[in-house]
Amino acid sequence: MAAEAKPAAASGVAGEMEVEAYRRLFPVAFLERHLGESVRIDARRLREARPTTIALGAVSSAHGSALVRLGDTAMLASVKLEVMSPPAEHPDEGSVAVEFHMPPICSPLVRPGRSAEVAPVISKALEDVLMSSGMLNLKDLCLITGKASWLAYLDIYCLNADGSLFDAALISAVAAFTHLEIPLVSVGDDGRLFTVGGNDGKNKFELVNREKRKLTLCDIPLSLTCALHKDSILADPTSEEESIIETYVTVVVDSSDRLVSLQKVGGAVTSMATIKECISLAKERRQSLREILIDSVKAMEVDQTE
Repeated sequence: MAAEAKPAAASGVAGEMEVEAYRRLFPVAFLERHLGESVRIDARRLREARPTTIALGAVSSAHGSALVRLGDTAMLASVKLEVMSPPAEHPDEGSVAVEFHMPPICSPLVRPGRSAEVAPVISKALEDVLMSSGMLNLKDLCLITGKASWLAYLDIYCLNADGSLFDAALISAVAAFTHLEIPLVSVGDDGRLFTVGGNDGKNKFELVNREKRKLTLCDIPLSLTCALHKDSILADPTSEEESIIETYVTVVVDSSDRLVSLQKVGGAVTSMATIKECISLAKERRQSLREILIDSVKAMEVDQTE
């Protein structure tokens, strides 16, 4: 079509304006011109994820927290613990409550006073993955069987939404639980439990747990979302790519590269070969994210010793 022909060559500001106009008027054609050269709009290779950083301990008032950046997507996760009565059906276990928040600052598409439609969907998906993966041993959150246990409130705030929101949210959740430190708990004169500061045991009330401790995390789940356009697989899509492409596959694998979940959204039937390729890419991504998480833990330990 003549309307979708390549923009005429131009230089300077005029050339930039012409390219930007073409990009906005014909987004699919603009994307496909790049894919034809095996490159993305942001200059990445098709199956290349964006740079990722993890900063542990971003919220001092939380028991565990992390700030994650996945390209321009930013997530802040915090875990706060409260002493609660354990579930009657599981008297020796604690529990976890997950909520994903998208305030208006994260995207021009989120209007003040209106919750983003995708927020509860991501909340439910995160909770399902965290529970089904076996990452958290809920017995570690028990204080006194049948009487008291920890309820972990996991809140994830999207600070900037530029695609792959579930992936970034899951990374931040895992990082926040990695940073989590369970506080000391005492029994008051009225028999109620409450948290105390310090770690030297010098407290006039009896301590239920003798020292602060970390949770033991097993089978850590991490994910990769791939956008599928014709014969191309685009790993870790941006919000611009998500607005153009209709088909997505999100793969979650654990520490042993076992498949935790696989979800396909939109588009026609996808071939098994493409699904297998997405799973393979997710396994590679899991390994790189594991190394980033390990480095963030080491960086935190260095900061604490200085």
